[in-house]
Amino acid sequence: MSETTETEFDAQTAVVARPEGGYAAELAPGWSVGGGLNGGYQLAVVGQALRAALGPLGKPDPISISAYYLSAAVGGAATVEVDVRRDGGSLATAAAELRQSGEARITALATYGDLATLGDDVRTTAEQPELPPVEECVPGSLAPEEVRRMAPLMDRFDMRFHPDQVGWVVGQPSGKGELSAWFRLAGEREPDPISLLLVVDALPPVTFDLGMPGWAPTLELTAHVRAVPAPGWLKVRHATRNLAGGMFEEDCEVWDSAGRLVAQSRQLARQPRG
Repeated sequence: MSETTETEFDAQTAVVARPEGGYAAELAPGWSVGGGLNGGYQLAVVGQALRAALGPLGKPDPISISAYYLSAAVGGAATVEVDVRRDGGSLATAAAELRQSGEARITALATYGDLATLGDDVRTTAEQPELPPVEECVPGSLAPEEVRRMAPLMDRFDMRFHPDQVGWVVGQPSGKGELSAWFRLAGEREPDPISLLLVVDALPPVTFDLGMPGWAPTLELTAHVRAVPAPGWLKVRHATRNLAGGMFEEDCEVWDSAGRLVAQSRQLARQPRG
């Protein structure tokens, strides 16, 4: 793929500086799931605005970002306001808010830096998920029609699920609260730090594996980006341990083709309502 080719992801997360300040975006309806747009997609749009503001300061990459989801976003025009709170030697911190029709959708606080200069020495005691070869895993395109209707964003990327973790498709979830899959954006768009903000929220809610299908709106999501991912397929694992008060946590790990843990996240989401 030519480096100058704009992929669907790039076009649909793009932001443009506004004369009056902030950035304009056009949210794409194809990233919808359940009652709104996918939280990871929205976070990637916010991430692009933060990159536009902080990149000229030498800090183009998300290191840590925490976002609160205030209302459901829909396809259409949006704005992102960015307020740089601190610009230090190697890191900068900024607040950002995604708005539509005067209503806040996301408010976030992020730290950015330059992962190329911060180094790519990734060490962890975590163990990457064991997945069969890509061609032996179950493609998301085989998901039930009702799931695909609820989540058209599944057409925006290629997911190949572990064969032992798709029992929920036929009404036989494992009950372990774990999903893992190979992941690649449409057009074989290679992963980068901004796209990882999407990846941490791209798989179906892990509650599917608990026998609880349906849209699970995100309340809060914190993502840590550890390194610039190597080209190729990513391994993604979602897991949960607790469900209480109608809410559950979902932990995500993203591993690149070089076997490095390049991103992690934890989110708090509402229990699906069926």
